[in-house]
Amino acid sequence: MAFLEAKHISFTYPEEKQCVLKDVSFTIEQGEFIVLCGPSGSGKSTLLRLMKREIAPHGKRVGEFFLNKESLSTAPLEQMAKEVGMVFQDPENQIVMDKVLEELIFGMENMGATTEEMRKRVAEIVHFFGLEGLLNRKTHELSGGQKQLVNLASVLLLEPELLLLDEPTAQLDPVAAREFISMLKTMNEEFGITVIIAEHRLEELFAIADRTIVLDKGEIIAFDIPKRVIHTLSQDLNHAMYNYLPSAARLYIEHTSNIISEAIPLSVKEGKHWLKQHRIEGINTDERNDHDNKELLKLRQIDFQYSKETDKILNNLSLTINEGEWLSIVGANGTGKSTLLKIMAGLEKAQRGSVIYKGKKVKKQLPEEIGYLPQNPKLFFIQDTIEAELKEIINFRQIDSGDERIKELLYIFQMRDLRNRHPYDLSGGELQKAALAGVLLPQPKLLLVDEPTKGLDPEAKQRFGDLLQSLQKQGLTIVMVTHDIEFAAKYATRCAMMFQGSITIEAPSKSFFQGNAFYTTVINRITRGSDVPDVLTVEEARRSWRVHE
Repeated sequence: MAFLEAKHISFTYPEEKQCVLKDVSFTIEQGEFIVLCGPSGSGKSTLLRLMKREIAPHGKRVGEFFLNKESLSTAPLEQMAKEVGMVFQDPENQIVMDKVLEELIFGMENMGATTEEMRKRVAEIVHFFGLEGLLNRKTHELSGGQKQLVNLASVLLLEPELLLLDEPTAQLDPVAAREFISMLKTMNEEFGITVIIAEHRLEELFAIADRTIVLDKGEIIAFDIPKRVIHTLSQDLNHAMYNYLPSAARLYIEHTSNIISEAIPLSVKEGKHWLKQHRIEGINTDERNDHDNKELLKLRQIDFQYSKETDKILNNLSLTINEGEWLSIVGANGTGKSTLLKIMAGLEKAQRGSVIYKGKKVKKQLPEEIGYLPQNPKLFFIQDTIEAELKEIINFRQIDSGDERIKELLYIFQMRDLRNRHPYDLSGGELQKAALAGVLLPQPKLLLVDEPTKGLDPEAKQRFGDLLQSLQKQGLTIVMVTHDIEFAAKYATRCAMMFQGSITIEAPSKSFFQGNAFYTTVINRITRGSDVPDVLTVEEARRSWRVHE
């Protein structure tokens, strides 16, 4: 008997002509772990929200969902609030209470649970998640990974039968993301909760999923066990979904003449096993990118704290940025990466130390020289259209030949058709590009970007990376804070890691990632310790390997 059933679901947002979902039907068995994937705008988030009645979007819906043969639209609200739980992409959007313990019991209180019942459930969940040390902490003091664990625990305390997750690892560092996914799988296996998770980061998820739903333009184009879905998508390497596939699977597909679905590797372990069965020789490729070592910006012994009552965010931090390089800064949530960018941009002032730009101490913001793109690009916009926003920047900065510069950037960013759109009507990738165009209008020499790939699907991510790389080749220096290790390995020329408010290591990208155990790529973990030439990405293997089957 089907646990969850979707029957002919179609959905259209108000005042829109195009359907976001088109005749979507599927059945899911109880206890399954389902991965929902697809390009941005394919309808993943809409589909999840339609299953959570309290937050279902407004619009025209056709079709119905059934949970245990009961319609989700007519079942009692309290019953559905308990039986269907959801974890959002941004942990800040879900936490409502000041302290962790208050957050954990908030949902149960609203459902009328007794004090004894709440104490019993909280004790169990706290031990299961290892949250003992967080109970009396204020929620705003938690790291991103801790907030998501608290959100997940709060939802599970209501004992849902169905758990929906909408890109829950988007704002987590690689270690926290891996721990969160591992916790989901353990919870799925030990509690038997049915899980549907929508994600762009699929490296770990394909290996643990029971089945995978692939959405494209509002329609299901594949729904099967992961290996058979991958085999289907591998028929067209130019398909937008191909870059979604796990690195181990793409490595196999691109170096195998006869693809067998059962043999497709999904994990590091399976990838290593496949490597042992082949002889692989390296092809000499000159990939050295020589960058001018001329110093552009230098931070000396920076200390920073937001108030005297709080701990230091940055502690005796020193770092040098060279002209023409692309430096990626990685590290766990809460180590001070975003604060460091704000210090470089002049948005925050250090209590101790100095910032030196082109040999001179920085005493104020230099927006014409140093561009800053925040983690949330929506904060950038105050006008009703993209073109109006860019013209406002031209007038405010008094930029010569401003109209010509706008035309040039709209062409480079392929946004001429979107110039009259409201910024909030753009997709995540389009919004990033529009904000970046505004930052680049004054033609800065240094670009600071904070988590630029957050929420981007692999295709949009590649276009964004190629765009930044082309600007770098034209002389732009880039400093990027990111949790996206695969993206950093593909594009950055140098990487640095932050720990406890300071830089612990910095090195050229290849040697940096080859020397790390956790902050490294899946392909590096597969090839490390083997007889094959070390590579960081599938693209590098494509260029530098010759595989003898």
